[in-house]
Amino acid sequence: MKIEKYTDDLKKIFPNDIFTSTINNTCELYISINPSKILEISSHIQNEFNGSLISLFANDERALEGKFAIYYVFAVRDKGYLLILKTSIDENHPEFISITNEVPGAHLYEREIQDMFGLKPLSHPCPKSMVFHDNWPDKLYPLRKEFDLRTKPDFTRIDREFTIVDGTGVYEIPVGPVHAGIIEPGHFRFSVAGEPIINLEAQLYFVHKGIEKLCEGQSIEKCFYISERISGDETFSNSLAYCLAIEKLADIEVPLKASYSRVLFAELERLVSHLGDLAGICVDVAYGFAAFQFRMLRGWTYQIIEEVCGSRFLRSVNKPGGIRKDFIAGTEKRILEYMDKIKKELTETEKIILSNSLFIDRVENTGILTYQAAVDMNAVGPAGRAAGVTNDVRKDLPYCVYDKLDFTIPEHHNGDVNCRMKVKLEECYQAISLIEQVVNTTTNGKVIEPIKNIKAYKSALGCTESPRGENVHWIMSGENNTIFRYKIRTPSFCNWPAVCLAVQGNIVPDFPLINKSFNLSYAGNDL
Repeated sequence: MKIEKYTDDLKKIFPNDIFTSTINNTCELYISINPSKILEISSHIQNEFNGSLISLFANDERALEGKFAIYYVFAVRDKGYLLILKTSIDENHPEFISITNEVPGAHLYEREIQDMFGLKPLSHPCPKSMVFHDNWPDKLYPLRKEFDLRTKPDFTRIDREFTIVDGTGVYEIPVGPVHAGIIEPGHFRFSVAGEPIINLEAQLYFVHKGIEKLCEGQSIEKCFYISERISGDETFSNSLAYCLAIEKLADIEVPLKASYSRVLFAELERLVSHLGDLAGICVDVAYGFAAFQFRMLRGWTYQIIEEVCGSRFLRSVNKPGGIRKDFIAGTEKRILEYMDKIKKELTETEKIILSNSLFIDRVENTGILTYQAAVDMNAVGPAGRAAGVTNDVRKDLPYCVYDKLDFTIPEHHNGDVNCRMKVKLEECYQAISLIEQVVNTTTNGKVIEPIKNIKAYKSALGCTESPRGENVHWIMSGENNTIFRYKIRTPSFCNWPAVCLAVQGNIVPDFPLINKSFNLSYAGNDL
């Protein structure tokens, strides 16, 4: 079905509630609707179009249209389309209808909108504050345009309660926010009966940096460097999502050489991330040999990254319009040598760990995330694929040259630590294969297309498949090549609720292992 047919279908069912529709960037359909019908229309898109809610955010458009706007981004993955519903909210009635009871994945987004914009989600099942802690004053909303970035609020003291689980023998174990080592802060409140976990509630946002506010009114060049620093181990995938959105706004075609190079660096980042995760899983079950093997392989990957581009974190490799320079030229042989060495050692290590019955006993049937829970929460990346949800932006919404390359998406169904580990192992081999395909594909030509003047108040989505999963960046341009609104949704935002579900029924000592198998980013969540 062509993308415009979705509007026709909705108009037949909701004839008085579809106001306008616009196709942007070929695959993005923006539909302005009656806000009182958002629940029914969202449910229709989810159930009849097989649409998945991949982002939901507000925008202060009072200076443009006199109202706040809320955008609901649905991906119709089997068609490669993005359907974006837009509703308008009057500032004199700062409330909107919650869709969480029908679209469970909306629950955190709606609470975020309430905190950052002061718009209340009516009928939300748990409308308590999410971003703010107990020292942030009420009725101070950072993402409203009148909020000055330099504001230093007078902190207050407000008691914010956790969920209470009652019952004989039930007690609570508070963990964090300060953890051992160099782990970033997050507070976990366990309700347990003996050792089995009945409920886990996570409180994050201890390292909230105000990135989205920081980008308002800034140049597209400055915001690019901010995008690279959202989360240190997802530098390239975040900067690439930003670049893809900017390039849509600028209506330019990135040179083919740059697109191939971007795949290479994206897969190197994936390889580094997964090898680190595999090492972490082995550490948490005291399997020292395997942990050191994976750390060695990760070190080798870092070495080739540094040889190719000079930055282990892949910073200043990307650039809106392409890449900074041709990094592959002259390094082809070294890249292939490293990939061959890593693949050989990885194959041998995998055979050893998968034949160790004591190790398999620890990871099998531990921390199960069910298929239905993964669908409801829109669990993404290896977390979703381990539970049978085979979504992958590289296939569903292809970017760069992924549609020209040969690779498969791993699929497992038990949703446990073992399956998440196997998905990451298989994705390591796929990443190596993709890197080899890129190096063996000879392309010539320039690697950058200049960004010219971008029309103000245009919008576009940039979607990438980061090591942790689906990564969604939405940008509305401002005047003079600035950013009016930059909404970032990293995969960790979707997957933190999945961790809380996966630990239920497990014992407390298994939490570090389950948590490590997801390996989510605090910084990537606490924007």
